[in-house]
Amino acid sequence: MDLLEYQAKSLFRQMAIPILPSQRIDKPADLKGLKIPYPVVLKSQVRAGGRGRAGGIKFVENTIDAVAAAQTIFNLPIEDEYPQVLLAEAKYNADQELYLAVLLDPIARRPVLLGSRQGGMDVEGSIDQMQQVAVDQEFSPFYARRLMLKMGLQGDLIQSVSTIVEKMYRLFVQKDLDLVEINPLGISPTGELMALDGKVSANDDALGRHPDLIPLSGKKQSSWLGEERRSASGGDRRNSNSKSQQSPSQFDSKPQSPISNSASLELVELEGNVGILCNGVGLTMATLDAVAHQRGKPANFVNLGSLDRYHAVNALRERTELGLELVAQDKSVKVILVNILDSASKSEEIITAIAGYLERKARANRHIQVVLRLVELDADAVKKRFGQLPVQLASTLDEAATQAVSSAK
Repeated sequence: MDLLEYQAKSLFRQMAIPILPSQRIDKPADLKGLKIPYPVVLKSQVRAGGRGRAGGIKFVENTIDAVAAAQTIFNLPIEDEYPQVLLAEAKYNADQELYLAVLLDPIARRPVLLGSRQGGMDVEGSIDQMQQVAVDQEFSPFYARRLMLKMGLQGDLIQSVSTIVEKMYRLFVQKDLDLVEINPLGISPTGELMALDGKVSANDDALGRHPDLIPLSGKKQSSWLGEERRSASGGDRRNSNSKSQQSPSQFDSKPQSPISNSASLELVELEGNVGILCNGVGLTMATLDAVAHQRGKPANFVNLGSLDRYHAVNALRERTELGLELVAQDKSVKVILVNILDSASKSEEIITAIAGYLERKARANRHIQVVLRLVELDADAVKKRFGQLPVQLASTLDEAATQAVSSAK
C-alpha cells in the first residue's frame, strides 16, 4: 500500500522529521481559506512518480493563480490517476538536495539504507552517486553514519542527516513498512534540513498490527478485516490501493482509461552491457549498485514503478514486454537483469511476459540472456515454464548481479 505524500508526511511529523507548513486541499475553493502565506507550491497527490515533469506541481503567488492552478491539477491525470486531493505547501529554497531511503530486501530479509548527494527530479540520472548500506545486525547509529561517509558528507551534516536517517529507520520498523523515502531532503544555506517530498509503502500483510494505517487506504477497518478473512479462506484479496475498491462516485467526473503500450516508460541510458528492468526507484538503484559492486557496467535501466498501478487485464504483461524491448534496443546489451519485488500473482505475469518476449526474439533469430529475480518463486515450476529459453534464476540480488555480470562478459 503506497501512501500519498501528505499521508507520508503526517507520519514524518510523528517522528519529528522536519516538514514544511502545509494544508490539504480537497477542492479549488479551499484555497480561498489558505492559512499558509504565499508563495506556495501546489502538488498533485497521486502515487505515480514524475509529477513535476507531468505538470502536477505548480508554484503560485496569489489566491487567483492558486485556484486556477488547482483546477488544472485536479483535472490532470498522471499515469492514468487523477488526484482526489492536493497538497498546498510553503515554498522552500534549498541550497542542496539529497536522496534518502530505507527499504526492505524481502529475499535477503534485511533493511537497506540508500543515499545520494544528487536528489530531486533527476535522481534516476545520477545512479553513480547512489550509496548503499545493508543493515545486517541490530540497528545502531553506526549504520546511518556509515552511509553519510559513503555519500561524502562532511562536518555538521554527518550528524544532522544521520539523525534523519535514524528517524526514518525507526518509522520503518515501528510501522512494518516496505519503504520510507525522502526525495529530496532539502538543505538550506544555513544547514537547516527539510523533507520536501516523501514516499511511504506499507506492508499489506502487517496492517492488522497497525490499524492507524488502514484509514489511509481509503477503507474502513471492518471492510479491511472482511477482506483479510476472505483472503485467509482462499477468497480473492484485492490490493488496498486498487481504484476498484474506492467509491465509484470518486471517479465519475474523471473516467479512467486502462494503461496501454502507448503510455511512456522512461529509458535511462548509461555506458555498459547489462540492461536492468526493476520496479521502484529504490530497488532500481540498489540493483545498479549491486551490478557495479560485481564490477559490471549497466547499459541502461527502466523502472516500471509500482506494480499496483497496472489494473487493466494484461496491462502489467504488456508493460513488462515494452520495458524489455526498450532495454534490449541497445545492441551493446548482452544480458537483461530483471529484478521485480511484488506478490506471487504479479510474478506470474512477469514470467509470462518474459517467456513471450524471448519466444518472439527466438523466432526472429535474436537471442538475449535474461537473469530473473522474483519474490515467492517456485524455482522448479519457473524453470519448467521457461524450458530451453535463455533465462537464469536468482534468489538474491547479489546472486542475480553476479550472474548478470558473468553472462555479459
